[in-house]
Amino acid sequence: MTDFFFALLDPSSSFLRLALMAGTLASFSFGIMGTYVVTRRIGYLAGAIAHCVFGGIGAALYLKHRWGLTWLDPIHGALISAIVAAVIIGLVSMKAGEREDSIIGALWAVGMAAGLIFIDLTPGYFELSSYLFGDILLISRQDILLVAGLDLVIIALAVIYHHTFQAVCFDEEFATLRGINTSFFYILLLVMTAVTVVLLVRLVGVIMVIAMLTLPAAAASTLSRRLSTIMVLAIVFSLLFNWAGLALSYTLDLSTGPVIISVAGLVYLGLLALNRLLPTRE
Repeated sequence: MTDFFFALLDPSSSFLRLALMAGTLASFSFGIMGTYVVTRRIGYLAGAIAHCVFGGIGAALYLKHRWGLTWLDPIHGALISAIVAAVIIGLVSMKAGEREDSIIGALWAVGMAAGLIFIDLTPGYFELSSYLFGDILLISRQDILLVAGLDLVIIALAVIYHHTFQAVCFDEEFATLRGINTSFFYILLLVMTAVTVVLLVRLVGVIMVIAMLTLPAAAASTLSRRLSTIMVLAIVFSLLFNWAGLALSYTLDLSTGPVIISVAGLVYLGLLALNRLLPTRE
């Protein structure tokens, strides 16, 4: 671990400092949105959005290399496809009734398939592992600005509409009776989740998005029942998972995304076991 800390001070290791900065900034969104996702129990919807993101990544690569849109970055395609998928999946989940699982499962699969087809049609070779499993060490200064911008949007909306989101998550019927447009705020919650998913794809990839979105909040929920406390603890856990995963992966020469997820999973399982022994919570 000491190698990692010395490497952070090395002028030639700017990629490590950028990775640490990205993980730190994004952890605020992860903790906030993860709490809503776990509370509202929409992890499977977040998973569907994440897999649709791959379609946007493939489309952006195709347009960039086949049509010469050099300014287009895969993250732009990911963001557009995530937001579109969030709106479609939100409408489906509200209107489809008993067919909801089948339709969302189909969107999940089609999103991945579309991404692979676009990549097959794109000239050249692309290393898909960085998109599927993430590679935080490839974060650039431009990515940091994008992460910071999306982070500010998520935090601002969460602060402004916190009580409304809380009502939608815990008692949608009561919120509707109070005159809250629950359909709109449910879709907005999914769009915010979609933006957070795009941030996660840069860190841990499409495959492991659900884990990093839910594990910090799930770990926090073993320590408290109060939503605001869970949210703060989820941010802290997300920070710790990102920092520890980055340090361990650098020290052991392993892929960063899977190490971050492994750390998060072990901590969560440890807290679950501890919670069984000491069941009292705040």
